[in-house]
Amino acid sequence: MAHRIQVPEIVAQIVLGPQETRHVQVLRLRPGEVIQVFDGRGGQASAVLRELEEGRAVLELAPEVQVQSRGAELPAPVTLAIALLKGDKLADVVRAATELGVSHVQLLVTQHAEAREIGAQKLVRLRRIASEAARQSERTVTPEVLEPVAIASLSWEGRLLVAHPGSQARVTELLDWQAPLTVLSGPEGGLSEQEMAGLLARGAQAVTLGPRILRAETAPLALLGAIAATGV
Repeated sequence: MAHRIQVPEIVAQIVLGPQETRHVQVLRLRPGEVIQVFDGRGGQASAVLRELEEGRAVLELAPEVQVQSRGAELPAPVTLAIALLKGDKLADVVRAATELGVSHVQLLVTQHAEAREIGAQKLVRLRRIASEAARQSERTVTPEVLEPVAIASLSWEGRLLVAHPGSQARVTELLDWQAPLTVLSGPEGGLSEQEMAGLLARGAQAVTLGPRILRAETAPLALLGAIAATGV
């Protein structure tokens, strides 16, 4: 199986910068070898490594460019809206959410979250993790990891499903794949009554994840796993 790397753009000749070139070097690739390239927006192609030097590599594209097929993506775009989590939990969530097929990760500032902000370097790292997870899981779409917004300012297209203890509706009962979907999971302390009421007033629907109380980093993946299993 050919190695895969993400490139900024799929064109006839692709010049890689220091970061992408470092990845080529880590893979111990040599000029003449074939690489699968993808742009994170649905395009992918085969390319030949023509030049490799310190901080720079040149790829030559094969004549045909393959457009992302439905089989690698969910039938409609799915956004994960996730509260800021303490420590390195967000990295684990972003990695797994990418593998499960989300198209966007919207970070949220919520009332009960222990984390109130995220630094620029951590945001860059989360985006890099999403790119690495897309490469590893053979996706051609890399999810956007968006800067945090207050939960009251969250906007969405289509339907919003909120994981909330005590709810009765099941995720699979509400899926129709006819429009974009956003799923929301709260922080370690859960969403406040005011936050939940505000979301429901704007048309969100609460869903159950079963009788157990899940950790903040487990709940979004349980929700996405149930969704991904239906989107085949």
